[in-house]
Amino acid sequence: MSIVCTIIWAYSLVILARIILEYVPVSFDHPVARVRSALRAVTEPVLAPIRSILPPVRFGGMGLDLSPLVLIIGLNVLASVICR
Repeated sequence: MSIVCTIIWAYSLVILARIILEYVPVSFDHPVARVRSALRAVTEPVLAPIRSILPPVRFGGMGLDLSPLVLIIGLNVLASVICR
C-alpha cells in the first residue's frame, strides 16, 4: 500500500503545482509554460469529469473553478482510507 499512498500524495502535489502555475503569466515559449502544459496533460483527464458535474462558482464576471479543490479533498479521503 505504500506505493499507492506515495502516488496519491505525488498526484496531489502535481495538482497544487498546476494551481500555482496557472497564475504565473508567461509567454508560450517560456519553460514554465512547457511545465504548465505538461501538468495540464496529466491532470486534465481527472479534472474534466469533475468540472462537468461541478460548474464554476460565479463572482460577478469571473468564475472560480473548484474542481482541483474537490479532487484534492477526494484524494485525501481516499488516502485516509487506504493508507492507515
